[in-house]
Amino acid sequence: MSASLKNSALSAAGLIILLIAWQAGTLLLAQKMPLANMLAPLPTFQSLWDLLISNQLTGHMIASLKRVAVGLLWALAFGVPLGLLIGQSTLVEKLTGTSFQFLRMISPLSWMPVVVMLLGIGDAPIYFLLAFAAVWPILLNTATGVKSIDRQWLQLGHSLAATRREMLFKIMLPAVFGHILTGLRLAIGVVWIVLVPCEMLGVNEGLGYFILDTRDRLAYSELMAAIVLIGALGWLLDAATRKLHARWVH
Repeated sequence: MSASLKNSALSAAGLIILLIAWQAGTLLLAQKMPLANMLAPLPTFQSLWDLLISNQLTGHMIASLKRVAVGLLWALAFGVPLGLLIGQSTLVEKLTGTSFQFLRMISPLSWMPVVVMLLGIGDAPIYFLLAFAAVWPILLNTATGVKSIDRQWLQLGHSLAATRREMLFKIMLPAVFGHILTGLRLAIGVVWIVLVPCEMLGVNEGLGYFILDTRDRLAYSELMAAIVLIGALGWLLDAATRKLHARWVH
């Protein structure tokens, strides 16, 4: 059996074990709470199918993916330049190290009341919170990538009288791109965690809002369907980034 087939078989086996554990958990819960039967895999996937073919989730998916994309773009716009600067300068690293570590340790969701007060309700505070959550893994991985650049490459660039622009675009960015993708992959996971609670406040569209709506309607199988969909979308984004990283590295 080839390595890829073996990996696929192991992944499928892991998913089957997860489904069995999910079904067993709902059966145990249903003994004391009959409503828990709606959380089981079969009604969940039935609801997911019904919601998808009736086009009830398309608008929510587009809204959530748009917020994720905008949040990640802002995180890249700030994280990559700052990471490049910190990786090159010991002075900047020492100047920003404590402050950035302090800010990184604060949960993005704890900023929610302040951001809503400053930016109002709607997409703007969500973009800010997602970007704030995603910027740290991108920044730190970029800085680590700069530090790991082979010094001989930089010396070669200087010896050939390369301009700053050439050093940046011909040597540094290609050298750290793999690290940026690693940071982006970590950021995607963080962003999905932050997105759902963010969408439960002040918006009327998005998968987080949809979960809140299903809770109010006691439509628990639809709630579980939305959770499964969030996991699937996050997995697809991660897989795309992983594939891009593998292609770049090899």
